[in-house]
Amino acid sequence: MYRYLSALLALSAVFAQSNYRQLKKISIGGEGGWDYLIADASSGRVYVSHGVEVDVVDTKTGAVAGKITGLHGVHGIALAPEFGRGFISNGQSGTVTIFDLKTLDKIGEDVPAGKNPDCIIYDPGSKRVFAFNGRSSDATAIDAKDGKVAGTVALEGKPEFAAADGKGHVYVNIEDKSEVFDIDAKKLTVEHRWPLAPCEEPSGMAMDTKSRRIFSGCHNKMVAVMNADTGKVVATPAIGDGVDATAFDPETKYVFNSCGDGTLSIAHEDSPDKFTVVEQVKTVQRARTMALDAKTHNVYLAIAEFEPAPASGDKAQQRPKVVPGTFGLLEYGR
Repeated sequence: MYRYLSALLALSAVFAQSNYRQLKKISIGGEGGWDYLIADASSGRVYVSHGVEVDVVDTKTGAVAGKITGLHGVHGIALAPEFGRGFISNGQSGTVTIFDLKTLDKIGEDVPAGKNPDCIIYDPGSKRVFAFNGRSSDATAIDAKDGKVAGTVALEGKPEFAAADGKGHVYVNIEDKSEVFDIDAKKLTVEHRWPLAPCEEPSGMAMDTKSRRIFSGCHNKMVAVMNADTGKVVATPAIGDGVDATAFDPETKYVFNSCGDGTLSIAHEDSPDKFTVVEQVKTVQRARTMALDAKTHNVYLAIAEFEPAPASGDKAQQRPKVVPGTFGLLEYGR
């Protein structure tokens, strides 16, 4: 019994602090805003949306290894390594660009999607890419191998972010309804529609495919943990304010949420229904989007300096502009 209690205390001490700290600041430069980024652990690259291009960063050197240009309001990037292809959602043109993961060259013509495709993910279970269209409230399914549109799924709300279980189901947060939709990725039908209460305005999403738990970062400062088989919310650990991205590390069992208040919230999955808040790592204001490298366990946050917001005028004009040349990444690790 004594040994058992000692082991539990030792385990608690390990997770009392994550020991995540800033390791590196990577300069990318250029102009314009950004949205999603994604890490490819196998190639040691991070793909970063940046205005009308995608910047490809070598994580070992911290240098920009290449760019994919001539895009139209980039939002997200999905990777299908088994086909050697990447997919980029173009919000302005309502299309998806396909590119070669080795050469970064574009493949074929842009694929038509819905209105304002935003989040985009690859589902290895169905071998399809799903582009979630914010203004047409639907999802466009694209066969990753040939780049052809397989169909459209109506969603009855504004899709925000999504995750795949690898077995043919894709889950998506519906931001304006605070719900999760369960999509059969092969039939292209909505199988379930589950409320996320007490979560409000879900944003980022990730999944532990082993324990079948979905993590939704919510704007009322919590991450809602949902059972992917029953739709039941089983835990709501606290996070910072202004969350955008959510990630899960299957090896360390850490759930990450990057927040606009300048915090990286980290919780530990003690068991499928029990989560312990480990730490609120201080980052920088507006560092809301994130990528996790599952091999190194390091986290990348997109950052920039901003001009002062206009004192008056139309609300759309009040968003502060990025100071040219200041865009880059912060790398956090242990």
